[in-house]
Amino acid sequence: MRTSIFFLFAIVFAFAVTDTHAATDPRGSKPNIVFILADDMGWAQPGFNGGKTSLTPNMDALAAEGMRLNDYYTHSVCAPTRAAFLTGRYAFRTWGDWRSEDFGKPSYLAKLGLELAHTESGEETRIIHGIDTEERTVAEALQEEGYFTSLIGKWHLGEWLPEHLPMGQGFEHQYGHYAWGIDYYNKTIVHNAPARFAVYDWHRNQKPLQEEGYATDLIAAETERIIKARKDDDRPFFIYVAFNAVHGPLNPPPGFDGDVDDPLAIRDAMLKSLDGALGRIKNAVDDNGFKEDTLFVFSNDNGPVLEEMSAPYRGTKNTTYEGGVRQPAIVRWPGHTKPGTTKDGLMFIADFFPTFITLAGGSHEQERPVDGLDMTAMLFEGVDSPRKEIIYDVSGSVRLPTIRRGDFKLMGDVLYNIVDDPGEQTDLAADYPMLVKELAARLKEAGEERPPLGDKPMIMDPPLPYVYGLEEQTETPEWLIEAVNEVRKTQPTEWAPGETPWPKAPQGANASKMDGLKDEAAK
Repeated sequence: MRTSIFFLFAIVFAFAVTDTHAATDPRGSKPNIVFILADDMGWAQPGFNGGKTSLTPNMDALAAEGMRLNDYYTHSVCAPTRAAFLTGRYAFRTWGDWRSEDFGKPSYLAKLGLELAHTESGEETRIIHGIDTEERTVAEALQEEGYFTSLIGKWHLGEWLPEHLPMGQGFEHQYGHYAWGIDYYNKTIVHNAPARFAVYDWHRNQKPLQEEGYATDLIAAETERIIKARKDDDRPFFIYVAFNAVHGPLNPPPGFDGDVDDPLAIRDAMLKSLDGALGRIKNAVDDNGFKEDTLFVFSNDNGPVLEEMSAPYRGTKNTTYEGGVRQPAIVRWPGHTKPGTTKDGLMFIADFFPTFITLAGGSHEQERPVDGLDMTAMLFEGVDSPRKEIIYDVSGSVRLPTIRRGDFKLMGDVLYNIVDDPGEQTDLAADYPMLVKELAARLKEAGEERPPLGDKPMIMDPPLPYVYGLEEQTETPEWLIEAVNEVRKTQPTEWAPGETPWPKAPQGANASKMDGLKDEAAK
């Protein structure tokens, strides 16, 4: 009798173990995915990294519920990071290391041996540049597996041709703005080189949208609406929420009662506003019953504009110092991530591409090579990261060629040990000449893999539209024209020789400073 009972217990136990394993195996489980990307937030700004806890209670609560990544990296500016996330490929492979607006700036074009384009009538304009429609995006890969896909917020991978816009790249739903940085209230881009005047940039499903309110709040509200609507849709969902916060311009959120002449007070208020929006989205996931089945990721696209916000790291956005490329990130998936934990090991934003595909049970086969590594086992099974190397920029990129391998990072001809010297104060190149040579050769090899830029015959025409999106030029609403004209009335009409509203291209290891804004030709 005892033997029979023991045998029965053994069978039940074995079944339970097997069933538990099947329930917790993430591969092919098709979780919902909510991926939130902040813009220009510094490593030191969240409370969990030493920032003011009063400004980031929701980020800190999410960190307590999820797993923080200690060694997580991106490219050093907005568009390259977004291109790497969507394609799983280093930005140089897609020419995503060159932003669309860079093709309208003489100091940037000079790096490519190009000159500013002109229309047939002689007006200065911009060469059209955006993410290649032949790229396979993570949205397209997830659509193949039956996912509903949504892009809410900032796109920054092309703002003109429909094939460069979200709904041409695998997103069923779009809401937000296309270009680099809108005014949070009037929804215009103050300038987009070489145009020096405002253009409207707020859309839903790639049609102009008239909407009052602060952009951060509106992005949160749209995300809440889309999540709630998923209750009536049996498909798993992928919602990519790309906030423009805390990117400039410095627009205080509603209710701001601080000093309007204190930029740091405004930045704090914008961070608190972003944190509130994050809390709203997390609550929407949880309150609508999706918490257990949703992989919830909060990340940042690149470093801040002020170095003190990168502490203890050196550098800012637009540099490949740690302060420009090392980002705070949180991953929460109940049953798969342990609350309040941290995870060491290199991870690059492109790694989400194959990881999401694995979780969705999708195919990894595609024509173009992927640089992202599948981090399923690293994130959810406690194994070490398989990543040993990250390439941030190569020759021909806007910024300094830089590579991280193991503990070391080579920036141009300067070598740092990131583990021993995370503040990047001591150049070790003279101590490790063979390593410098090896890493430089690797950068050269990678740079030679960049595809040709090819002909770019299309230009933005008209050079100064009222709204972005080629197909949105027909029947431009009167309300939009009136709104843009009101903004343009407030903008300068004359500039000193060589002066521009945008900064010149960065040179060397340091970001160009935002104080002179002078073209090199004017010096």
